[in-house]
Amino acid sequence: MSTQEERSALTPRTSLYAYALRLHDAEPDGSLPRGGYRLPDPDPAPATTPPTATAPPQRPGSIDRAEAQAAATDAVIPLLTEPDTVRAADEVHRRLHALGVGVSHVRHAFTELPLEDEAAARALGRRLVRTGTSAPAVSVGLGLLTRLGEPEDVPYLKVLGLFRTFTRPAITALTSIDCPAAALVWLSRYTEGRELRRLVDALLAHDDQAARAGLLSVSLDPRAVGSETARRIAEAVMLDDIISDDPVDTRTLAQAGRLLSRMAGAGTYQPEILAYDRAVAAYEAFVTGAYRLPPGLDHYAILLSVALDLHSGPSVLLDWRPGRREALLDTLESVLSAPAWAAVPTDPGLTDPDLTDPADRRRVRWIRRAAPQPFTRPEAPGRLRVEVVVRDPADREPVETRLLIDGRPLVPEAFGRGPAHAPEYLLHTGRLRATAEPQEVQLAEAYCTEGCCGALYVTIRRDGDHVVWSDWRRPGTLPSGQPAPGLPEYRFDAPACDAEIARAENDHSWAWPARNAARLITAGLRERPGILARWDARMDWVGTGFHDPDTVAVSFTFRPGIAAGRQDKDGHSLQFIWDFPDDGTPPEEQAAAALHRLSTQDPKGYAEVRGGSRESAEALGYPWP
Repeated sequence: MSTQEERSALTPRTSLYAYALRLHDAEPDGSLPRGGYRLPDPDPAPATTPPTATAPPQRPGSIDRAEAQAAATDAVIPLLTEPDTVRAADEVHRRLHALGVGVSHVRHAFTELPLEDEAAARALGRRLVRTGTSAPAVSVGLGLLTRLGEPEDVPYLKVLGLFRTFTRPAITALTSIDCPAAALVWLSRYTEGRELRRLVDALLAHDDQAARAGLLSVSLDPRAVGSETARRIAEAVMLDDIISDDPVDTRTLAQAGRLLSRMAGAGTYQPEILAYDRAVAAYEAFVTGAYRLPPGLDHYAILLSVALDLHSGPSVLLDWRPGRREALLDTLESVLSAPAWAAVPTDPGLTDPDLTDPADRRRVRWIRRAAPQPFTRPEAPGRLRVEVVVRDPADREPVETRLLIDGRPLVPEAFGRGPAHAPEYLLHTGRLRATAEPQEVQLAEAYCTEGCCGALYVTIRRDGDHVVWSDWRRPGTLPSGQPAPGLPEYRFDAPACDAEIARAENDHSWAWPARNAARLITAGLRERPGILARWDARMDWVGTGFHDPDTVAVSFTFRPGIAAGRQDKDGHSLQFIWDFPDDGTPPEEQAAAALHRLSTQDPKGYAEVRGGSRESAEALGYPWP
């Protein structure tokens, strides 16, 4: 019999906690299991003591989810004030077994339930977590300790987190008690890569020196370390404490800046910086020590990224003392304006094609464009401010239109499931302009698409001397799971609002040449739809390449019959994309040349098929990629 088969043959004679502990103790190297353990088969019958009055037995699966959750809640509520926790725990097992409910039915049932006696409920939660023999009963305990847990519960929650079924709820419970412990469980279960595993092992061994070395060895490539992973690393290593040391190692300080920037990034489901309890302390420690960093391209990019986040990003929403965030921005401005730092983006060696790679040259150009932005104060600040923000090109994050109302970023505060749309969508189309006719505008979409987690909509209209933003539509819950409160109606002074929208629409200083060329091509194709229609095509979008932002990409759909006005919507169609690099000429010239070629040469001859179907490609006579 194999080791895994031996493990599968074990049964939870005492508790799921003891079962998980036994499996982990049997690991030859003591490491945490990848993917987690599976729960053992459930006990065939509940405890043998006589049941008290409860709901009649149900066949598993005989009631729907809502009914099962309601029935489980009704069955357990009377036991939350029971002083005899042993008897109450036995009764929880029996009643849930009789109902035939599963873990999913009770996972969130007790997170918001009013509790008459918190001490009794906590005692019951502990009994279920430590001695529970069924997954639904242990889930009830996890739900109770998520609200009522204390440090003494941490060891038990960490062990139960070894079960893949309990990992997420155990992490949730641990987060409310001990963020570093929760982060360690998360990192050990949801991350890959040799560097991260070394960091986790050092943290598990409580080896501070090895942990710091592990922190520095972790490459924060955005493809490997996303926003949530960055937050978990910061929590696990207690980042603010590490960089508060005097003196602090400059490599550690730079890594801290990268972690803060990654947590505040827009290319994720939610801004993780708002879930980082020690964010303010970490920002203060990092900025206070910023002058210790030696001037250089990478360090300049780190400081500028942090400044952009403190200026208009989700970090604005943290619990700042009055004036403290502005003071940190002043400190960063002072550092970056020092002669040695100011010389970094003007170093000829960083823009010489023969001496540097394209990524470094791209970063230098970004620094030159973005450096003034976080340190510029509006001359006449109105209630509404629009900031188009481009983050460090090395992070490959989307360009974001930040909408600030009374200085607070609207989208992360009111939505939090994805960034505001790009300026090409919100500004270059005139969607934010107010007219007498109300217009509903989608300001942001969930990172995973609207169909999955929703979007944020507002209706914009002109009302006399005011522009009104009202009639909001968004998901009914916040990313935290709490009910979303109603959003107010915002009334802006019309002349000031119109001026701010017009300024933002006409400000292209944030854009690089390829992005400006793409904007001009888009405008040209919208003004002259016949350019593509003559080739039986219509424009999908025009933008810049994700992997190479110095490349313009023109996407169009080919469908026979468009030119004649008799396209068959159910017929064959293909998506083509034409890519061409920035050739160094002004964007206006590149756009004019592209529009001329699209007008005079069938783009299907030089673009590539990127979408549709193999069947359509064969039917229309084009090779399928």
